[in-house]
Amino acid sequence: MNNRKQVARYMLFDVLTAAIAWALFYIFRKVYLESGVFSYTNSVQLDTNFWIALFIIPAFWLSFYYTTGFYHNIYRRSRLIDLGQTLLTSILGVTIIFFVLLLDDNISTYKNYYHSYFALLGLHFLLTFIPRIILTTRTIHKVHKRKIGFNTLIIGSNEQALRLYNEMVSGERTSGNIFVGFVSIDKRNELLLEEHLPLLGTVSDIPKIIDSKQIEEIIIAIETSEHGKIKDIISTLDYRSVTVKAIPDMYDILAGTVKMSTIYTSPLVKISNGLMPAWQENLKRLIDVVGSVFAIILFLPFFPLVYIGIKSSSKGSVIYSQKRVGRFGKEFVIYKFRSMYAGAEPNGPELSSTDDPRITRFGQFMRRTHIDEIPQFFNVIRGDMSLVGPRPERRYFVDAIRKEAPHYNQLQRLRPGITSWGQVKYGYASNLEQMLERFPYDILYLKNISLYLDFKILIYTLINCFGGKGK
Repeated sequence: MNNRKQVARYMLFDVLTAAIAWALFYIFRKVYLESGVFSYTNSVQLDTNFWIALFIIPAFWLSFYYTTGFYHNIYRRSRLIDLGQTLLTSILGVTIIFFVLLLDDNISTYKNYYHSYFALLGLHFLLTFIPRIILTTRTIHKVHKRKIGFNTLIIGSNEQALRLYNEMVSGERTSGNIFVGFVSIDKRNELLLEEHLPLLGTVSDIPKIIDSKQIEEIIIAIETSEHGKIKDIISTLDYRSVTVKAIPDMYDILAGTVKMSTIYTSPLVKISNGLMPAWQENLKRLIDVVGSVFAIILFLPFFPLVYIGIKSSSKGSVIYSQKRVGRFGKEFVIYKFRSMYAGAEPNGPELSSTDDPRITRFGQFMRRTHIDEIPQFFNVIRGDMSLVGPRPERRYFVDAIRKEAPHYNQLQRLRPGITSWGQVKYGYASNLEQMLERFPYDILYLKNISLYLDFKILIYTLINCFGGKGK
């Protein structure tokens, strides 16, 4: 399914309805409210302020919807969710607009403030909700009729898996799962699902299957005797961007951990692989982009000085690029100002140390002040990195760390960062042992991730930069 195309539809209607709502509200103010202030009835004149607002107001609403997570999981929306989310965001957004733009209006009575607020709220909510409910209803009908759906992999092959499969494919309404195959827990297991779905491999093959089959959802349907394997399965899925669900047992149901939002489908426990609420995740991304653009503009006048410093200290290019492992285990090219002599790794990957002879004199200054990291702001804007997150490493060192700490995969659920908790505490790692020392702090960040923690790490990073405490 084309998520971008679907998001674009919602965004297009959101822009149009925000503009129409503001235009109608503008006319309402001129014809109804301002006629009570002045002794004559105002004619509706579309002045410069009107046209400026006609561009600014829709842009505000788009940013607000993005930040609050409306465009997240766009194919998994429901009409009730649309109603509640549209009403809540309309109230919050109109309140902001009212206090920023409308509170200084010329009015004849304080009641005009109420009229302004509720007129704008009513217009904006109704005009926004109508196209949203139409789009969501069309999508839901396509899902129920199996015209669109989510490529789904079943983990398990015995009675539980077969019962779940039969129930989901024979139900009155489908939940959108398109089953592409199953994997077995053990090759020796009885493969009851093989009559209905192809066997794609075992648990160890899951990462490869997710990529090759474009899997969007995984359902764990294993027997009680196989529950000891769940830890290995979840560890395999930790850093993958897929929805993971599991069949609950009676303990889960009695404990109240099974939360159902649909009537016709099987009860499944959703194992969340999200680390932050959608609004925090989107706000973090917005802060990343805005902060990176600001940083690039701030440091731009110093680029010629950095260029001269690098060129005068050694021959070679000013920008150094290198492949690193990023989110979900995908490699990307990271950019840095070159701090070492050209050809510093003739014998393969090698970590740097404090007194590393490969580092130039100017490079040592850049590393202490973290100036060499400035080009990574472009990586942040591209979406490869975040301002705060675990430091990205090369594949060679990632494989070495995994041998000592297999749960290192969990960090790949995050975008790597320019700075991190471990970076603030230890700086650059000089060997594998220091990488492993830094690792628990990255795990702590993963388990406690929040915007508040991000700001604290950024503040301490700036203190280290200005104090020249980097290494």
